[in-house]
Amino acid sequence: MADSVLLIDDDSDVLRAVGDYFDRIGYEVARADAAEPGFEAFERMRPTVVILDLHLPDLDGLELLERLRAQGGSVILLTGHGDIATAVRAMQLGAEHFLTKPVDLNHLAAATARVCDKVRLARQNTLLRQRDHAHGGLESLGTSPLIRELGRQVELLAASERSTVLLTGESGTGKGWVARAIHQLSPRAGGPFVQVNSGGRSATFLESELFGHEPGAFADAKERRQGLVELADRGTIFLDEIGELAPELQPKVLKLLEAGSFRRLGGAREITVDVRLVAATNRDLAAEVHAGRFREDLYYRLSVMPLQVPALRDRSREDRLALLTRIVADLAPQMPGCPGACSAEALERLLSAPWPGNVREMRSVVERAMILARGAGEIGVEHLPSDVRRGAGGGGGGGGDRHHQPQALAEVERIHIEKTLRFHDGNRTRAAQELGISRATLINKIKVYQLDL
Repeated sequence: MADSVLLIDDDSDVLRAVGDYFDRIGYEVARADAAEPGFEAFERMRPTVVILDLHLPDLDGLELLERLRAQGGSVILLTGHGDIATAVRAMQLGAEHFLTKPVDLNHLAAATARVCDKVRLARQNTLLRQRDHAHGGLESLGTSPLIRELGRQVELLAASERSTVLLTGESGTGKGWVARAIHQLSPRAGGPFVQVNSGGRSATFLESELFGHEPGAFADAKERRQGLVELADRGTIFLDEIGELAPELQPKVLKLLEAGSFRRLGGAREITVDVRLVAATNRDLAAEVHAGRFREDLYYRLSVMPLQVPALRDRSREDRLALLTRIVADLAPQMPGCPGACSAEALERLLSAPWPGNVREMRSVVERAMILARGAGEIGVEHLPSDVRRGAGGGGGGGGDRHHQPQALAEVERIHIEKTLRFHDGNRTRAAQELGISRATLINKIKVYQLDL
C-alpha cells in the first residue's frame, strides 16, 4: 500500500506541482488550500506525512502544526521566509523538517521518505506493544486435549502466513480472539490487524468500507477514501460473519484472495496489496453453497484449513478455569476497586454454568459481577445473575454450606499445580505434560507461586 501525503498550501501552483510530483512517484496525495479544510482532511485520511506551508490565509502555520502534532501527525514545514528563530520554534513544536521555498522536489521527496520510514517503524512498535499486552499466550485457551489440539493448529496456521483461514463455530466462542492470536504469532505480527463485520450492512456500504471508493462512486462520495483492505496491507484482515457477505461482493473477495488486487468502488485502477484473510462464520457454509447463497469457488478458497472453535459446553472444567482466569486478568486493569477473586461457591457456579452464549456471555457475567462486588474482597454468589446462581451445586437457597474459603483464580491454579507436582514426586517434565504446558512455563509458575517441592 502506498504511503500518503497531505499538502496544505494556499498557493495553487505549489499544490499542483508538488502534488503531481508525489503522485508520479507513487504516493497517495490529498490537497488543501487552507488550515481548516486541511485539518479536516487530516482527520479523515490520517496521512503518513503532512507537508505544510507556514503562511496560510486562515491560521498561522505554527498553530496548525501544534494541532496536527497533538493528533499524532508527522509534519514537514515549508516556508518562503525561512529564518533561524522560526525553524527552531517549528522543531520545538515537533516538525520533522523545515524547508524553504522554492524547494527542490528531490530533496523534499528524500525528506518525506525518511519521515515515512520513521512513522512506519513507530506504528510497528506500537502494534508490538499492543501484542505484548493483548496476547495472553495459547496456554490461556486451556489444557484439555481438545484445546491443546486447537492451539497446535493455531500455531501451524500462524506459521503459514499466506494461507487463508476459516474459523467456524457458534456465536460468541472467541473466534475473534483466535484470529488475533493467529496474527500475533505470525510473521505479520508487526503489521496491522483490521477487523470488519460482514453482517447487517448494505452491499454498497460494506464494499466502500472494505475496498474504499473514488469521488462520485455514490451520492455521498465527495472524495477518495481508502478501504480497510488497503489499511491492512502487510498485515491481516479479519472478516467476521462472512456467511452473510452479499452475493455481489463475493466475487470481489475471491479476486482479492486469488490475485491480491482489487478496485475501489467507482475506480478503474487495480490496487495490489499483501494481506492475509482470516474469515469467521457461525453458519454451515457447505449448506449455504448447496442452497445457492454462497459461491462454491469462494468456499473452497476459504476452507483450505478450517478451524472449529468449540462451544464452552464442550470444553473441560480446566479449560473453563483457564478462560475465566484470562477474562478476569483482562478486565481487572480496566476496573480499579473491583475484586479479582471469587468465593469457592461463586467459582463453582461459574465453572458449572451451561453458558449458551459462550465466551461473550461469560465475559459479560464476570464484568457485571466485578462491578457489583466493587469494594468487596471477593465475588460472591450474590453478585451472579440468578440463572448462574441456580447452576450445578445448588439452587441458591439457604440450605447450602455458607462456610467457604475465598480463593482468587490464581490461587486455584497454584493449588492445582502443587497437587500435580506432588503426584509426580516433583518431576517437572511429567507434571508439565499432564498440565498441558511447557516445562519452561511450569518452572516459571513454580517461581511465581514460590512452590518449594
